[in-house]
Amino acid sequence: MFGIGMQEILLIALVVLLFFGGKKIPELMKGLGKGVRSFKDGMNGTDDDKDSDVKKTPTDGEKH
Repeated sequence: MFGIGMQEILLIALVVLLFFGGKKIPELMKGLGKGVRSFKDGMNGTDDDKDSDVKKTPTDGEKH
């Protein structure tokens, strides 16, 4: 794709693993995912109020 082969990707992954450690990587990826999601929401113009978009359905005990 960008001239990066499998060996380069493995080398980068190894350096990241050594630099951050195995336990910290999932936390970093979670933060990165939240950042990307926030950026996409900002680009689309949506707010953090997602409850207004969700239609409430009655549960088993409720009838309308």
